[in-house]
Amino acid sequence: MVNVLLISTYELGRQPFGLAEPAAWLERAGAKVSCLDLSRDELGEGAVGSADIVAFYIPMHTATRLAVAVLPKVRRLNPRAKLAFYGLYAPVNEPYLRSLGAEIIVGGEFEEGLTRAVEGLAVGADLRVRPVEGASRFIGTPLPDVPVVSLARQKFLIPNRSGLPRPTRYAKLRLPNGEKKIVGSTEASRGCKHLCRHCPIVPVYNGHFRIIPRDIVLEDIRQQVVAGVEHITFGDPDFLNGPRHALEIAQALHQEFPRLTYDATIKIEHLLKHSSCLAALRDTGCLFVTSAAESVDDAVLARLDKGHTVADFVAVVEHFREAGLCLSPTFVPFTPWTTLQGYLRLLERILDLGMADNVAPVQLGIRLLIPAGSRLLELCEVREMTGPFDEAALVYPWASPDPEVDELCRAVQASVHGAEKAGATRREIFARVWELAHRAAGQPAPQLPKLRARATVPYLTEPWYC
Repeated sequence: MVNVLLISTYELGRQPFGLAEPAAWLERAGAKVSCLDLSRDELGEGAVGSADIVAFYIPMHTATRLAVAVLPKVRRLNPRAKLAFYGLYAPVNEPYLRSLGAEIIVGGEFEEGLTRAVEGLAVGADLRVRPVEGASRFIGTPLPDVPVVSLARQKFLIPNRSGLPRPTRYAKLRLPNGEKKIVGSTEASRGCKHLCRHCPIVPVYNGHFRIIPRDIVLEDIRQQVVAGVEHITFGDPDFLNGPRHALEIAQALHQEFPRLTYDATIKIEHLLKHSSCLAALRDTGCLFVTSAAESVDDAVLARLDKGHTVADFVAVVEHFREAGLCLSPTFVPFTPWTTLQGYLRLLERILDLGMADNVAPVQLGIRLLIPAGSRLLELCEVREMTGPFDEAALVYPWASPDPEVDELCRAVQASVHGAEKAGATRREIFARVWELAHRAAGQPAPQLPKLRARATVPYLTEPWYC
């Protein structure tokens, strides 16, 4: 029997679906599977020492850097284990991960690839990389070739969450009345139809998305409700990539669990196109929708190929207000095209729209990442302003043409981090950033409306962050 240790380093304060789903596949294949979420538990010698394969789930930038940081300790504890990396950031960083000793790399629909690798190890197969004609590389000899990136339509299983920390140990939902709810998470789809230039999903899925069957999604939610979950976060890159599929799940969920609430992530473009669905989302228990507004500068949105304009964002804010549904926009305020005045315009637009409570403070300091495979590199101006790929940082580095903008970014990030640790409210943190931005621009900061003691919107205690 092959012993497999699946490790997640960071998954937005959620119980990682990216461990639970492959755990079900691998156990069905006869492997002994252990799961370790390093965002909640320490790396111990027991689980690592007995593993034949240690597989890191790396769905995003932060998760990948954390995985690389813990790798030396894993090597010390178990130098004989095969190393695997899977998730969005695995195939695009393949050369670097190979240089660190990774023998198994699987991206996209990764469950089947991981299973093939484990089955191969069980029969003594050579798991080393085997180059083939063209750019693709494969694992799993002498089993049928398994691509590093697979978009195959695989048959999903009910995720096995038995090896994960209890839902009570993860992020909570905080309601405006101060009440907290236990949060679970699931996925109804993977990938995305769209090709936003800065998105890490695009180099792997390239405009494709895959549906997870409704019965699987609902059964996954049922097992979490039994474990005490009161609110579900749908982790799909875009819940409305398949509108009918999403609404059918939402309606079935509400019919079976009328007190269960949920949140989802949906593009501004889809929220505008499917604005007639907002009432259905609200009526089935959706408390808020996270949406990547990204910028209030149409030129920046065009460079990012976001598929919406600032006017579209404003229209969506109004649609949400009319529907009585909460919008939680995310931003990338610091890009190579950000100016001090442009940053002030972002804060002013957030304030004018009455969205200061809706924006998680971390969003005020996000700096554009240009990872391996990014479509941003299609732009000549981006190629000219970036340095060589930094493998340790997993990005193409860039600096603002105005050093004061980079200094403001550092100051905002430090201020937000310190204020959150001190327990400041969203409005109080916004006020601090407001002062910082005006000081950087050499302008007096206009007085803000009276601060509120608590947030007026529902939000998760661990917000979205890449």
